Amino acid sequence: MTAAIRSALVLVMFCGASDATAQGAAQPKAAPHRSLTRASVAEVTAILTAEVRRDSSDTTLLKSMNSHDVRVRTLARRAFGRIRDPKFAARDSFPALRAAPVYPDPDWRLRYRALKKPAGDCAAIRAALADRVWPVRLRAMDLVDASCTGDSDLVFALGESVDAMGVDASTRSFGSVSWHAGAHGLVALAHVQPAEARPRLVRSMLHAQWQVRAYAARAAAVLADTSILRTLARDGDDNVKEAAIDALSKLTGHADDALYLAALSSKGAQAVRAAAVALKGSPRPDAVAACNAAFERWVAHDNASSHDVREALLATAGRPIGDDRPPTFKPYVAPRAAELAMGADIKLRVTMSPAAGGGAFVVRLRGDVAPIMAARILELANQHYYDGLTWHRVEADFVIQGGSLGATEYIGLDQFLRDELGTVPHPRGTVGMSTRGHDTGDAQWFVNLKDNARLTKDYTIFGEVIEGIEVVDGVLEGDTILRIEEVRPAWARTRKR
Repeated sequence: MTAAIRSALVLVMFCGASDATAQGAAQPKAAPHRSLTRASVAEVTAILTAEVRRDSSDTTLLKSMNSHDVRVRTLARRAFGRIRDPKFAARDSFPALRAAPVYPDPDWRLRYRALKKPAGDCAAIRAALADRVWPVRLRAMDLVDASCTGDSDLVFALGESVDAMGVDASTRSFGSVSWHAGAHGLVALAHVQPAEARPRLVRSMLHAQWQVRAYAARAAAVLADTSILRTLARDGDDNVKEAAIDALSKLTGHADDALYLAALSSKGAQAVRAAAVALKGSPRPDAVAACNAAFERWVAHDNASSHDVREALLATAGRPIGDDRPPTFKPYVAPRAAELAMGADIKLRVTMSPAAGGGAFVVRLRGDVAPIMAARILELANQHYYDGLTWHRVEADFVIQGGSLGATEYIGLDQFLRDELGTVPHPRGTVGMSTRGHDTGDAQWFVNLKDNARLTKDYTIFGEVIEGIEVVDGVLEGDTILRIEEVRPAWARTRKR
């Protein structure tokens, strides 16, 4: 870009912002959506494409900053700002963004927050095990430590929770649990009464539900049971394998390097990454060659979201991160991005599987904040990408996260999504894109269960829950998404066929 053009862009962007900013002060809500001509769709798509490409020399931006349509001028100025600074410190969207819905916390969350490590006073933990909602009860189990060893009533209650878990723990009704109580209870029991936990651990390590076996690995870590951990490190599920390898490497160091070398051939990025980390500093002469070979295999996968496993393999091989060969970024703007950017009101319905308690919640896509990302998520939903995937991470006073093809943060979409950071401060009910570094969105969602203002500077909001927040609050770890689909507007539903 020439100096003259650059100066003109900056001048138009910042001097010309006054008219839009003034409009924002008078009209804090985004302009209503109007029908788009084919030409306006093409122009907006070109602006968004320049933003995705981080191309400040695109002449469309300069032209569009002088558009007669204030919405087009707004998008061009914001795109230029994001290109100049991808983290876009100012984040001024000319005019101001609309506020997200406000949801009060459910009453049980106060009880959840009040729970603390027992430090010998186990009465509150024991009482919480009988709470009327399961998130509080599971939290109490997770806080149990060895200071409660002498509490026989607590030990008995934990043993009962493990024993109540059936052979088939794959389904639950809304407000209840399936495998959760038994799995959490097993780990808690390992802390307070190892003799009671061991026979139950042997049964749990063979359970059909992989989440139970993953928690069995955690319990085995508490009990320092390396024999069971070695068995689970060969499990057929890579999430179980990951949990066992992480625990085993802390207990035995490099004594089990042969097992970790074998795990390098796993299909799941999470298991291979865990094996690579466990092998770092290995005295075995074949460890470096094995990691180099595994690195080449993962490069061949051509998947951006596997960068963590590639970097772990490089580190163990003693190579710099600069040796990584990620797939070439392919700039892409989904077909309906322009529609969203110009104010279209588009919603998605997330329907939970009946086996996970059922219910549904509705998300309005925030085209005013992140039209490029919102349009890609819309496209993926319409392609049934999310159907049958899970919420693999649930922290009842933080977020739920899901949409991974492998029920793990390390497996996602093969092409990263660009960040579109904004000023909405991540209030409860907003929906954001999970990342592991700037511009590494891999199509995994998270929903803020409380106000998480600290996430604003790093994570893009692309939607907000407008119906069914109680269903979001009721999601438990591992719950399955039946489908995510676009909500058809009323006129489309009533139109005669």
